[in-house]
Amino acid sequence: MDTRTDAAVFGGRRVHFIGIGGCGTSGLARMMRSRGAFITGSDEEASDVTRALAADGIEVEVGPPAASIPGGTQLVVFSAAVQESNPQLAAARSAGIECLNYAQALGVAQSGRTAVSIAGTHGKSTTTALLSHLLIEAGLDPSVIVGAHCPQFGGGTRTGSERIPTGALRGEPGIFVAEACEFNRSFHAHRPTLALINNVEEDHLDCYGSLDEIVKSFRAFAGLLPAAERGGKLLIAHEGAHRRAVASGLACAVHTFGWSPSADYRVEFIPATNEGALHQGDSCLVSWRGHLIGEHNALNAAAAAILAAWLGASWRDIQRGLESFAGIDRRMQKIGECASPNGARFTVFDDYGHHPTECERTLAALRSAHEPSRLICVFQPHQHSRTRFLLEQFAQSFGRADLVIVPPIYFVRDSELERTRICSEDLVQRLRDRGTDALAIDDFGAITDRISADARDGDLVVVMGAGPVWKIAHELVRRHGAGARAAATCPPRAAASPTE
Repeated sequence: MDTRTDAAVFGGRRVHFIGIGGCGTSGLARMMRSRGAFITGSDEEASDVTRALAADGIEVEVGPPAASIPGGTQLVVFSAAVQESNPQLAAARSAGIECLNYAQALGVAQSGRTAVSIAGTHGKSTTTALLSHLLIEAGLDPSVIVGAHCPQFGGGTRTGSERIPTGALRGEPGIFVAEACEFNRSFHAHRPTLALINNVEEDHLDCYGSLDEIVKSFRAFAGLLPAAERGGKLLIAHEGAHRRAVASGLACAVHTFGWSPSADYRVEFIPATNEGALHQGDSCLVSWRGHLIGEHNALNAAAAAILAAWLGASWRDIQRGLESFAGIDRRMQKIGECASPNGARFTVFDDYGHHPTECERTLAALRSAHEPSRLICVFQPHQHSRTRFLLEQFAQSFGRADLVIVPPIYFVRDSELERTRICSEDLVQRLRDRGTDALAIDDFGAITDRISADARDGDLVVVMGAGPVWKIAHELVRRHGAGARAAATCPPRAAASPTE
């Protein structure tokens, strides 16, 4: 393992990013520049992100990939969306230039830091952003890379102090909080000091093949933590994370959290009042009434609170941060209030959920918190393989919706053969078989028209998925809303993992 700090690895070097427009890659590029690197980049599509990078003085080439890289480049970092056949990547390899994928470069950037990696099938972005907010509120000045836009710290990335400025760990290497995505085992490149495993479920079966292999992969990730005497700590969910298979026999310290009285940290949540509490033994460490709804977010908040305390935040600062955190874009994000042409008033939300468990929990939280007259879900499946592997789970996850509208499956990463094996109509039929009102509509514009024409007073519309389906929510509010928020600064790039 390279033990040099990121300043030593990147300082003064000329680094070229291929696919620099991703949330994670753009954040890492900014962070490397702050550590002394000279950054250039390329991306096939212009976006708000590439324009912002250019405005900050980072040279970004937009368009089809060239067959050359900028002169003097010493290191190439490429997004997970970039194929090995990419002409720029091929040119760099043929020239003998060191090439790192995003996860590998992130791992190097964690060297010499108090690194915190946030892993799990669900909740990574929310927990990463929330922990970062708690640390900022506590004056601990972390560096952060999160795969979503967090308005409270100005985006998906920030560069913090070289040394922890206050608290019990004052003077230790600066804190660096980052998501740890399991897709393609990329989190095996991380170099964490502390880590969280929120939950472990079937997903990314196109690269794992079985739940057993996923559990083994999380076990390998947990094994990256240093021994307890060197500060290594793992926080793992007491329920739903296969904790015995993942964490037994590790050299690091292991602590559990969850609903069970036998967990090291016990969580309580009252949905009716949105109040949470965290206990250790007979002591209540912190209680809060936050903005995030749903039991899953109570667990996310508890995990963030525990990690913040481990890093030196006071419980008073943690409580203040839990109660002031306003959330991140595309996670049960209210886009606006609308009035349809027929006068019906309805509310529009946007959400990134693209796994059955995420969909079910989001719908349950929205129904409980808002009690709509109807809950309408526009769900765009993400990947044909995921939809096929988890079809029955998806069919069960929309029971709380009054109507589910399914546009075509977003085609990404899969083969053309996989594309022929399943379509949105297959999911619609399974939903109908289970008694859920559902229909397939091929065009985003037609979906917007349908909702606009059929809306009733008190409807709640949630647009859900990891692809470009978010455009429907913003178009509804553009047409019929007042005071609508702008579209997310960094909408997910479905060809890559959320963190890349």
